[in-house]
Amino acid sequence: MAVLYIVATPIGNLGDLSRRAEETLKNADLVACEDTRRTLKLLSHLGIRKPLVSCRAANEKAAADKIVAALREGKTVAYASDAGTPGISDPGSVLAAAAAAAGQQVIPIPGPSAFAALVSAAGGPDKTVIFEGFLSPKQGRRRSRLKELLDTGWAFVLYESPFRILKLLEDLADLGSERYVCAGREMTKIHEEYIRGLPKEIYAFFAQKERQIGEFALFVSGHKPK
Repeated sequence: MAVLYIVATPIGNLGDLSRRAEETLKNADLVACEDTRRTLKLLSHLGIRKPLVSCRAANEKAAADKIVAALREGKTVAYASDAGTPGISDPGSVLAAAAAAAGQQVIPIPGPSAFAALVSAAGGPDKTVIFEGFLSPKQGRRRSRLKELLDTGWAFVLYESPFRILKLLEDLADLGSERYVCAGREMTKIHEEYIRGLPKEIYAFFAQKERQIGEFALFVSGHKPK
């Protein structure tokens, strides 16, 4: 039976790609991906040449139908989003659901995840951690959802772009001023850094920079710092 493999790929450092992931990509008949250009670079780095099919958020349902058809023909398909684990603030869940509903095997090839990487380094005491990902870019919706997350009393992880990180930190300093925060920037890359402290301290650190560079992930503790 054909198999759809959901393959986790590096969030920055190519050395984080597992041997199993590399072998899966090498042995697949078809590689489906969020961005063919990004995945082509990864495959070229590995010396792998495979047919590529785009399966991104904008076309995931239509692409899933084509991929399921390929699975029914007996082809093995590997799916990779741009970085990290598909389905975690990335496309992949629609495809996985469609393949499973069609009676095809869906097998994860676990590996890099910005969420897991940040939680492991944050040092938070929390047993329960909510993964939220990106909040709305609209201030009203962002603040409303942020307040809901803070009101749960649990820790949570957010993703944010360099263009909106200061606005998010400003809202967090206003609504959850006593929460412990660990901000990860450019994780696993050359300029990787982790800044820990209260929201206002994290805000002040990044606000003094001329401009923000790289993607951000924030761990917000569900407990006040001791």
